Amino acid sequence: QVQVVESGGGLVQAGGSLRLSCAASGRIFMISRMAWYRQAPGKQRELVASISSAGVTNYADSVKGRFTISRDNAKKNSMFLQMSSLNSEDTAVYYCNFEIASVNYWGQGTQVFVSS
Repeated sequence: QVQVVESGGGLVQAGGSLRLSCAASGRIFMISRMAWYRQAPGKQRELVASISSAGVTNYADSVKGRFTISRDNAKKNSMFLQMSSLNSEDTAVYYCNFEIASVNYWGQGTQVFVSS
């Protein structure tokens, strides 16, 4: 079993910054990819950012230059999403995703609300 837990969401003013954290625990042999998704009210879940086992990153056009995904080098099987210059369109529930042996594991989600 693999458990995935996010933290770090909350309320922030437009233009502000926030850092999300995520950790996976349990029977983990190799993580192929780590990613963050988000789902705004009335919209489909979308990919925000991902990082492969080789360290290759990928970002949605809407967050390029503002968000950074990175591994937590101090803690195995963990990662961050640093978000800057936040705006109201970034308001959503953010979900952490780990791809392990071709299976996707999801966290419960953390709410980010950006006030204008």
